[in-house]
Amino acid sequence: MCGIFGIFNHSEASNIAYLGLHSLQHRGQESAGIVSSDGYNIYSHKEMGLVSDIFDESTLEKLRGNSAIGHVRYSTAGSSDIKNAQPFVVEYAKGPLAVAHNGNLTNAKIIRDELQNYGSIFQSNMDTEVIVHLVALSHENSTLERLISALRRTEGSYSLLVLTEKEMIAVRDPYGFRPLVLGKLKDSFVVASESCAFDLVEANYLREIEPGEILHITKEGGARSIKPFKKAPPNFCIFEYIYFARPDSDVFGRTVYGVRKAFGRELARENPIDADMVIPIPDSGISAAIGYSQEAGIPFEMGLIRNHYVGRTFIEPKDSIRHFGVKLKLNADHETVRGKKIVMVDDSIVRATTGRKIVKMLRQQGAKEIHFRVTSPPYRFPCFYGIDTPSRRELIASSHEVAEINTYMTTDSLSYLSIDGLKRAIGNGADSFSYNFCDACFSGHYPLRFPWGMELEQMELFVQDKK
Repeated sequence: MCGIFGIFNHSEASNIAYLGLHSLQHRGQESAGIVSSDGYNIYSHKEMGLVSDIFDESTLEKLRGNSAIGHVRYSTAGSSDIKNAQPFVVEYAKGPLAVAHNGNLTNAKIIRDELQNYGSIFQSNMDTEVIVHLVALSHENSTLERLISALRRTEGSYSLLVLTEKEMIAVRDPYGFRPLVLGKLKDSFVVASESCAFDLVEANYLREIEPGEILHITKEGGARSIKPFKKAPPNFCIFEYIYFARPDSDVFGRTVYGVRKAFGRELARENPIDADMVIPIPDSGISAAIGYSQEAGIPFEMGLIRNHYVGRTFIEPKDSIRHFGVKLKLNADHETVRGKKIVMVDDSIVRATTGRKIVKMLRQQGAKEIHFRVTSPPYRFPCFYGIDTPSRRELIASSHEVAEINTYMTTDSLSYLSIDGLKRAIGNGADSFSYNFCDACFSGHYPLRFPWGMELEQMELFVQDKK
């Protein structure tokens, strides 16, 4: 997941980066950081927590210069610790370097072990630092050439922003797993994980950075595009549409809101039910629930109300409140749901524990029937490209049939969108639209080979050991 934002050649670079990260906060709430450059030095500030808690006027004033990159973190490779906060900053023989990374390198542990055997000392346990070490060890002349050399040794997913004193480099891996977009703010180039970050800072959206493309941004040369890697078939992460991206973003050539509504419509066609209302699990289920409601002709209602002011830590009463964690975020509107047959729509089911608690909450408020509809196929396989699900043991659909999950959740019925339905919804009936998506978490068809030719069971153990 994670979110990255960069701006080059703007008098208020750090302030713009702060606003950009604020728009990308949904992509990670664990830590945030900004690194800036004034052409001679690099300045950095990063902490654990939310963007608005970390940065204020005084911290931003210290981040001097006309260029900046920023990062909000959702941990995959590397523990939740300040040492793993990004952008990652080093001072090496060629000068200062900062890297912000969204994605996950599948061969990071192999390279790390090799480098440590030769005496390299690592400051963190995240895979991003492997890239930095490879850059530092490269004998190429320029930062750009050293970065290309480093990335040719890596496997996995990455959208990157690299900042030195006088340049910014944006990179997207050859498969295009994670999104990365280019914009313009007057004379300044802006790069972000999602286009919604451009709207807040009033930057103009130009285009997606293509899979395998590198943009080398300098004051003298503008944004120079090169494609130094071997061409690969696109494998965009399907979960960007299902959950990660904000509904008001354009991702992979489509609006997220439109795709999620299409998921809901297709779900209603595949899994109709007689009901009084359609309610979403906020916020990620809202767009799809609207689509389901429109296709099924069943009224849309907000039967669950979300508390948007939930902080990071709470003290639970000693006399335990049932379903305490869920009730902090959601509450059922008893007047709306009492005595009603409900279709409840959500984006996915991972462990099913939260869904089970929500169902019980609705029953306590008098719901007559609860039919759970999921706008993705059963999540059966772990992701190694940037989602924190490294083991099938954490995925209820990997070991239970749909009927068993339905029994566990105590729903009256449970249905998922099929993979074919997913494809139809994304294609939106357009013959010219190719399905270029990684859906390994549903299908088990991984687009990249595992290191050392490992089988899935070995890869799961390998990733857990890396953590």
